[in-house]
Amino acid sequence: MAVSPMDCMGCSVCVGACKVGAIEMVPREQELAQQEVFDYMVKEVSEKKDMQDFTVKGSQFKEPLLEFSGSCAGCAETSYARLVTQLFGERAYISNATGCSSIWGGPASTSPYACNKEGRGPAWSNSLFEDNAEHGLGMMLGQKAIRGRLRGLIEEMYNDEAHVTPEFKAVAEAYFDTFEDGAANEQPTRDLIAALEKAGEQGCPIAPKILAEKQYLAKKSVWIFGGDGWAYDIGFGGVDHVLASGEDVNIFVFDTEVYSNTGGQASKASNIGQVAQFAAAGKNVAKKSLAEIAMSYGYVYVAQVAMGANPAQTLKAMTEAEAYHGPSIIIGYSPCEMHSIKGGMANCQHEMKKAVDCGYWNMFRYNPALKAEGQNPFTLDSKEPAGGYQEFLLNEARYSSLTRSFPDRAEKLFAESEEAAKARYEHLLRLKSLYEV
Repeated sequence: MAVSPMDCMGCSVCVGACKVGAIEMVPREQELAQQEVFDYMVKEVSEKKDMQDFTVKGSQFKEPLLEFSGSCAGCAETSYARLVTQLFGERAYISNATGCSSIWGGPASTSPYACNKEGRGPAWSNSLFEDNAEHGLGMMLGQKAIRGRLRGLIEEMYNDEAHVTPEFKAVAEAYFDTFEDGAANEQPTRDLIAALEKAGEQGCPIAPKILAEKQYLAKKSVWIFGGDGWAYDIGFGGVDHVLASGEDVNIFVFDTEVYSNTGGQASKASNIGQVAQFAAAGKNVAKKSLAEIAMSYGYVYVAQVAMGANPAQTLKAMTEAEAYHGPSIIIGYSPCEMHSIKGGMANCQHEMKKAVDCGYWNMFRYNPALKAEGQNPFTLDSKEPAGGYQEFLLNEARYSSLTRSFPDRAEKLFAESEEAAKARYEHLLRLKSLYEV
């Protein structure tokens, strides 16, 4: 691993996140000599595949394919998106709802999404606020249709005894065996392309037709990105439609609990007592449980995560969702500038941990694949709340400001919010028992 001093965005999240206090912010000029080291690493040092896996440490040896975003300093959304590109970026299709994630994800003159040395990287597209889920489903269905047609041509070629060798058949069989497994399909696809090129040179008439669309041969990882204003509110009908489709597509919701990009309006993800536009006196109704709506289908993979509280759980949710052959949705707690956290967004990851520790945010996973194996599909990854709920609320101006403008109402709403959080955790415990085999 190497770090470029020229790439530092100045957010200082790394300082706050370092568990041993080994990092400090210094003037860039002091570290410029390290740029030569970084440049050498990029140019000369090969990737260490044997050090890469889906653990917290091993995942960080994978190259990020999201760099230099235009997000606010410390934005949690980019941490989740970057991790998706590290895990699946070489074969990712991303449909991005209009909102914060499309603004930092596709500013006018640049793109933070990058390619590796082989020229592979995420294929990103932005759709409207209200139809992004359908747009992402369409991307997946288009890919599925093209791959199905190409598979038919490969099968036709496989059965053509006049032009096909036993070696090609072995390569084709490996491709067929891994057809629906994104990670496992990568190398068989490369082998297949090489075999098709050889067959084309030897006069096979079908091989050139397949090679003309070779970029579609590999199994893609389709992700639909958007914020809570999109997923809980304006685009909810589309999200529900996509989840109900049964298709192999992944949704990631950056839950900031407010319409961040449009000025901070309350959304259905905003919590009791939260101050936002259209809720100046504090929101007085509970947050919508998008996760449970999705779980009600029974065949949708569902997870709630908070990277700063448990990065291993976040990784597990992402890898399980991507591996699941069906619809999946991950809802990531995303502290935002709009929250006005004491100490600033350098404490973003710390704030996630505080939210989980006090019971404000719960982490869990619902994996239908486990149910098919006779295991409990529901895993509650949060521990019992340790207290300090209202102290957590008062650490953020979106709540503490209510104590100054409407102190009596703040006391009432904060108490209601805490009781709702306790009831929510008890409900999750009951869910866990309900699903036990």
